[in-house]
Amino acid sequence: MKCKFARVSALVALMALSIGAASAQTSPAAPQPQPPQPPPPPPSIIAPAVIDSALKGLVDSQKIVGVSALVFEHGKEAYFGAFGFADRENNKPMARDTIVQIFSMTKPVTGVALMKLFERGKFELDAPLAIYLPEYADVRVYAGRDANGQPKFAPPKRPITVRDIMRHTAGFGGESDPNVGELYKAAGPRSSYETTLPEVSQKIASIPLGYEPGTQWRYSDAVDVQAALAQKLSGVPFDRLLDLHIFKPLEMTTTRYAILPTDPDRSRLAAMYTRNEDGTFTRQTDEEAYKFNGADWPYKGGSSGLVSTIDDYMKFARMLLGGGKLDRARILKPETVKLMATNALPKEATETSWLPGKGQVGFGIDFAVRVGPPRDANEASGAVGEFFWDGAASTVFWVDPKNNIAAVLFTQMRPFDKVGLHKAFRDAVYHNDPQALAR
Repeated sequence: MKCKFARVSALVALMALSIGAASAQTSPAAPQPQPPQPPPPPPSIIAPAVIDSALKGLVDSQKIVGVSALVFEHGKEAYFGAFGFADRENNKPMARDTIVQIFSMTKPVTGVALMKLFERGKFELDAPLAIYLPEYADVRVYAGRDANGQPKFAPPKRPITVRDIMRHTAGFGGESDPNVGELYKAAGPRSSYETTLPEVSQKIASIPLGYEPGTQWRYSDAVDVQAALAQKLSGVPFDRLLDLHIFKPLEMTTTRYAILPTDPDRSRLAAMYTRNEDGTFTRQTDEEAYKFNGADWPYKGGSSGLVSTIDDYMKFARMLLGGGKLDRARILKPETVKLMATNALPKEATETSWLPGKGQVGFGIDFAVRVGPPRDANEASGAVGEFFWDGAASTVFWVDPKNNIAAVLFTQMRPFDKVGLHKAFRDAVYHNDPQALAR
């Protein structure tokens, strides 16, 4: 009897286990916590139709011959448009792969190359320039005129620093300087494309300064001195330095100094137009327009000289917007980009030449930096914190960290923007941003 009872008890226990196991198999699993979802991207402020209207309107009204523009926002292409001609006389439209001369938009590229050397400890920003380029050890500065009206020169109150040559406060004059302009013309630091960068620097150092270092902002050939410094500190020819450390990592495959008549992409090079007083345009001859870029000269300047496409230069702009990084290419550290994009003008520099014409801006390292919103409707639109520069043929680019925007505009028109092209483009880009819109 006891044995039978034990068998029954075991059977009941086995059935209970089976029922429990079945129940466990059919019970719904406990809900797993979901990973947090990324926040939706901010709404776009870019209105392509507004930008189209602004740029096409300038072409249709014959205020410009041709133009292209590219805008990235939040890491994606938000706008591209091209209107008019790259070469009107040969019926070549402005296109995405058009190559243009960017002139002073070379300067920010030079600044990035030199700041890569700064990150490697090759120089200190506030060290005397003469430590690295000894030709600046004995510079003199204009100190008034004597009883006979002749200029007097004296040692500067403080040495030129590396930071000075990167923010245009070094004291360098130029051909238009009322006190040292004739001496500048006589020295002719950039009068020949046969001149090498070290020779350019030595000629600039031989000219007395037009003002005490750090007391004014005055646009100058200082960025050629930056290039000479980068070449000396790196031990690499400057054009090769740009290629190795900027162009190749960013895959800027077209950007360079020389675009020879035999180069396969030479046909994509835009014509250069001179805007006449009556508003008409005259195409410069190829000999005039391409005198520098059409040959491989010894001079490879930091101030000017590169050609590029709009997509190439946008890679450079996006790298800056990304804190020194684009895709897998790390060019600068984020803190270095922030340093370059921070107003560095000293309080003593109350005279700033034509810089106020760029708007409510200061100047960092090779960039103008917006420090206040547009003052009125006459100023071009722009966001506080943006940094930018432009070129002699009326090109422009800017980086706007606040709105996560990078913008590039290309045209080939001289003299520099007399038709309000930059304002029209900027106003169109910021059409939907009441804080940045000039009004």
